[in-house]
Formats: sequence, structure tokens, C-alpha cells
Amino acid sequence: MSAFPSRSVFVVAAGAVAVLSGPGPVMAQDGYPVRPVRLVVPFPPGGSTDNLARVIVPRWAEALGQPITIENRGGAGGNIGVESVARAAPDGYTVGLFDTAFTINPTLYARLPFDTRRDFTAVMFVASGPAVLVVHPSLPVKSVKDLVALARSKPGAMSYASAGSGTAIHLAAEMFKVAAGIDLVHVPYKGGGPATIDVVGGQVPMMFAQPGTVIGFTGSGKLRPLAMTGDRRWPGMPDVPTFAESGITGMETSSSWHVMVPAAAPRTVVNTLNASLRKTLALPEIAARLAELAYLPVAADPERSATLLATEIERWGRAVKASGARVE
Repeated sequence: MSAFPSRSVFVVAAGAVAVLSGPGPVMAQDGYPVRPVRLVVPFPPGGSTDNLARVIVPRWAEALGQPITIENRGGAGGNIGVESVARAAPDGYTVGLFDTAFTINPTLYARLPFDTRRDFTAVMFVASGPAVLVVHPSLPVKSVKDLVALARSKPGAMSYASAGSGTAIHLAAEMFKVAAGIDLVHVPYKGGGPATIDVVGGQVPMMFAQPGTVIGFTGSGKLRPLAMTGDRRWPGMPDVPTFAESGITGMETSSSWHVMVPAAAPRTVVNTLNASLRKTLALPEIAARLAELAYLPVAADPERSATLLATEIERWGRAVKASGARVE
């Protein structure tokens, strides 16, 4: 799947949100919601999933007609927060915003405390987006070619940070290692925010990141971007080549973000959450902000979301097996 969704996805989404862009909250026939909703983000503040939540939640709460509280529950590659949603009452008052780790972990981990396919219902495949490889400016490289040459001269001596085992930026780095034939040491963090802080500080020399989380640092020169995943350049960093342009194939991957609820949630709840979120994503100021941060809205309905999610699980499963990555 490209980092940039096909036109057909956008056409379906646009047609759906056009009907929902009028004023007033979206409410189910049974009155849901009648109290605040908790949105679980399975990573600490400052990473790509948390950033996405903070962009959409204020206006999503207005569309839903109730406050939405963000609860950051990081750890174990996102699994702690994901498990808390799986174990929550299926009443629509505990919702999860999960990233690509949700689709990677079923293959990456030998055991999980939940079943990704059976314990959740898809509300919406929200967005996708590319990842960018950034390095600390003290690293004497200006391109992917330079980095590969340096890594080959010091096998096993260079490290990279990630938001945690099983995250998309972890797997992107593992895929890069295989594609480039280099040996790098993985330094996992409990989220993209803490990882980025240490790369900016020079404690770890490089990482893959969602562009919106590092664009301030690349713009100020505190991080140097080398290449972007996906099949074309991101307009927000037009001078940063793709990996294919840099001579590395097999890096046409993308991250994705999904809103999920416990499996037994009523259909009326799922539809209400989807409709209010699609209404939010259709707002011009939300769309503009997401574009600035390299989130590419998909805004699929629940059925399409479930289909896309299954495809992502299969796709990342193949990538995990090819990389040889495994977490016990």
C-alpha cells in the first residue's frame, strides 16, 4: 500500500462526509453518547498517534456532542493501551486510536494478551502517511548512500531509535537494514516523542519518524532528513528524495491510524462514532492541519475500514517475516 491512498478511497470518503458536514452533533437513535468518551492513545505524548489525536479531538467532541478525553497509555509497543481497550466495556465510552503497531504486532510478537482480529471492531481507517529517515547533524552523512557506506564500515556499531518494538518506524528501519544490507542496533522507546527527544539530543544518531513529528526539527537544522518512504515525495519536504530515488527498493511502506472499539460494541455506537469523525475530518481547518503534518485522510466507513485493516495486517505480516524481526 502506498503512503498516499488511491483516488478511489478519497472519492468515497469525500462523498460520505459531504452529507455529514452540517451543524450539530451526530447522535445514535438510542441517545449515545450521554457522557464523556475516553480515547486511549497507546503511546506517550509527542508521537504521531498522540499528535493526530490532539488535532482531531476538539472538533470531534463537538461533532459527537460530548467531551472526549485523551488517555495516553504507553508501553510494550502499544500493547498495554490496546489491551485496555480490548478489556473495556463495549459501550462506546472507551475508544482506541491505534497506529500501525496494531497491524504489525500480531506477527511480530510470539504472544499477545488480546486477539487483534476478534477482540475489536473497526470504527474507521482514519489516515495513512509516509515515514522519513532522519539523522542527528553530527553524523557525517548527507544522503542514504553516505549512511549505508558509513554503516557498512562499522557493522553493528551504529544504532537507531524507534517508538517501540512493533511500531511502523521500527519495522521501517528493519526493512531498511535488509534492503541496504547493513547492521544497525535497535534502541526501542515507549513512544515516538521520547525517541525523537533523544535523537535531537544526539544520544541516538538516527530514526524513522512520521514527518509531522520532526518537521520543526528538520526545519531548524536539529535533524537532517535523508529519505522518505512511499512512492513519491511529500510536498512538505519537497527536497527529500524517496528511498527508491536514493537507490533503495522495497521501502514503499506507509503508516496507518485506526479508531477501534471493543468487539461487542453496538452497531449504532460504531456508526455514530464513524459519522461524527467523518464530519470532523471534512472540516477545512482539520483537513489543512492534517495535510501540514503529512496525515493523509482515508475516512473509510466501518465496512471498508475492516477490509483495509485486514489487508494491512496481511501486508505487514509479510514484511515482518521478511525482516526476521521477532519479539518474545
